[in-house]
Amino acid sequence: MSMTTEAFGTTKKGEKVTKYTITNSKGMSVSALDFGAIISNLYVPDKEGKAEDIVLGFDDVAGYEVNGCFFGAFIGRHGNRIGDAKFELNGTTYELEKNDGKNNLHGGTPGYHKVMYQAETTDDSVTFTRISPDMEQGYPGTLDISVTYTLTEENELKIDYKMKSDKDTICNPTNHTYFNLKGHNGGTITDHNLVLKANGFTETSDDLIPNGTIVDVTDTPMDFRSRKVIGKDIDKDYTPLNVAGGYDHNFVLDKEDGKLEKVAEVSEDTTGRVMEIYTDLPGMQFYSGNFIVKEEGKGGSEYTKRTGMCFETQYFPNSMNIPEFKSCVLKAGDEFHSTTIYKFV
Repeated sequence: MSMTTEAFGTTKKGEKVTKYTITNSKGMSVSALDFGAIISNLYVPDKEGKAEDIVLGFDDVAGYEVNGCFFGAFIGRHGNRIGDAKFELNGTTYELEKNDGKNNLHGGTPGYHKVMYQAETTDDSVTFTRISPDMEQGYPGTLDISVTYTLTEENELKIDYKMKSDKDTICNPTNHTYFNLKGHNGGTITDHNLVLKANGFTETSDDLIPNGTIVDVTDTPMDFRSRKVIGKDIDKDYTPLNVAGGYDHNFVLDKEDGKLEKVAEVSEDTTGRVMEIYTDLPGMQFYSGNFIVKEEGKGGSEYTKRTGMCFETQYFPNSMNIPEFKSCVLKAGDEFHSTTIYKFV
């Protein structure tokens, strides 16, 4: 294993950005930035041993400072959507930024993917830390944030989140990396195969806010319990797909509560790349990149609709407003610890 660092430009505020790259002996490497704790590159060998960068992103800091699609982003304090951009905790109502219609999406301003972090490295990991002040983005509590990216010799990219607050707060971090197993410039992801261990998904309103109902995937286009090509049903006339323009749904994972388990497998036949996904959280947003319009990405490539896909492990969206959902409240003094693994086999 080896760790290297290189300069990655300067932000508009004059902050010097560093790229950290971990490489294993199998030809796999991951790069992350101390700006936004962003995953900027992920090189994975194909069946012939040729490594390609399989995550969407930009060649410079300026791209990540805009980054409307959240390429490679570390998301917090709360990933995904919160209905009416507010929640009640301990009798107090907290108003959040309405940045997605009348709702809140991915925390608010400043986004966790647009601030600088302190970095500590080992041969196989980089840990990014930061203090989020009380009431930043509208959330109570000073939050001590740590996110660690580790690369193993088993071709695992492991993400460990650790957070602690001095007040009761809500905490639901996730990662918004877009994958394309053909390469970041490999075209659409609709030809990939997916197995997703979920018997249900959370039903939403027309603006994608879960309403508390869990829909059985049986006999619907949302059923990925057996291997299925992503594009097979993506354009079916089915209300949840029509509303989201494809897949952009929280799947209710069929797993033991709190246990780290394999919950999904994505594969692409021409390259032979296979990615397994593990989480200890109850939900995962499968997003098929429906809202990528036209982005100039790495190496002058153009990213458009469905050229990347996200697998965002999470507590269910809007869970703090729906008592039936597992709560993402983090009590003062308790430590939030969660692990997500993307493993290539």
